[in-house]
Amino acid sequence: MTESSSNPEVSSNPVPPKPGDTGAYGYQYPTQQQQPPQSQPYPYPGQYGPPPLPPSNAGWAVAAVLFFWPLAFAAFNHVHDVYPKWAMGDYQGAQYASDRAKALGKIALWIWVALIVVFVIGYAILIIALVANSNTSSW
Repeated sequence: MTESSSNPEVSSNPVPPKPGDTGAYGYQYPTQQQQPPQSQPYPYPGQYGPPPLPPSNAGWAVAAVLFFWPLAFAAFNHVHDVYPKWAMGDYQGAQYASDRAKALGKIALWIWVALIVVFVIGYAILIIALVANSNTSSW
């Protein structure tokens, strides 16, 4: 009988447990209310988590279509690889695909600029040759 009066789980008039006191079956009474750990909604620099999605650089792929279409196939292939690689956890592969699409767009732009320069120089040489060979007296 004395055992049931000392056991706070069985007694009708429970006595608050002392810190470190164990009840029946080795139950450890909580001494304080435990606060749930506070988490940040978004990872800050230095915290673990996936890096942000790199830009797809689809604009550079469109530039490749406009300026030098053979490079556009590879550029769009890399543009469409960015998100799937990032979603699978291949963050370096996604960044590489993004950078490669941008580089191919820039290469297409530079090829177009070089072709325009060659075209203008070719026309200038043609016009100079025609003017130099023209006889005004033959009219």
